[in-house]
Amino acid sequence: MEISENNRPTSLEEALAQANRQLLQSEKLAAIGQIAAGVAHEINNPVGYVQSNIQTLGNYLQDLFRITDAVASAGSVDELKSIRDNIDYDYVRGDLDDLLKESLEGLDRIKKIIASLKDFSHAEEEAFKPADLHRGIETTLNVVNNELKYKAEVHTDFGDIPSIECIVSQVNQVAMNLLVNAAHAIEQFGRIDIRTGQSGDEVWFEVEDNGAGIDPSNLTHLFEPFYTTKPVGKGTGLGLALSKSIVDKHSGRIEVDSVIGRGTRFRVWLPIQQAGVAPTA
Repeated sequence: MEISENNRPTSLEEALAQANRQLLQSEKLAAIGQIAAGVAHEINNPVGYVQSNIQTLGNYLQDLFRITDAVASAGSVDELKSIRDNIDYDYVRGDLDDLLKESLEGLDRIKKIIASLKDFSHAEEEAFKPADLHRGIETTLNVVNNELKYKAEVHTDFGDIPSIECIVSQVNQVAMNLLVNAAHAIEQFGRIDIRTGQSGDEVWFEVEDNGAGIDPSNLTHLFEPFYTTKPVGKGTGLGLALSKSIVDKHSGRIEVDSVIGRGTRFRVWLPIQQAGVAPTA
């Protein structure tokens, strides 16, 4: 196909393909923005109580320094005991252990969030490589936790499955879209189940919610770009289109089952080994 002097596509088919790629890229960027806001909230929470604990720790240190400074100048042991009783030494000593333990847990939580975000993105990877689907789901859950924890109780039921050849960042994107959609489908507070399994030379993972369900007349349009059953301003209609595009790229498929008033289940099937990718030991 010839390219014009402005490097613009010269056929309608190529123009539509380019527009589709740009739309899907826009959806990815929107998802990144959504993730960033949630991750910031998740990090701010432990940062807040670690900062508060450090301030309290500073006050306790000043009290303890009063005792150590008095050792050199105190006239008697009774005077030291008086200072010790005045600062409630036994309480301070016990609370110090709690402060340090809680602060270390907070820092460990931040470390895990950052590690999960790095595992989730794998921005530098665009090749099919062996990946642990369970790890991908777990890191995705950590990344979107802020989207889920106020809407549903999440349960996982992981089967015994092998590593699969995939572009793990893209599979994570699919999992994220399905999880966020499941949360949006729940009006009050509900339940989301995530399961995995294997059948023959394929593995599958599914996300099921007990939300409002999808009208049967809408099921055939779910994966069309811009089609959404969400209220205006709540969705772009590109999340499932992007997910299907990724699954198609992986030579997989998506199945949907939904019952009005009972919920929806999306199951994603992916081949263990991609055609044209050498088997991995």
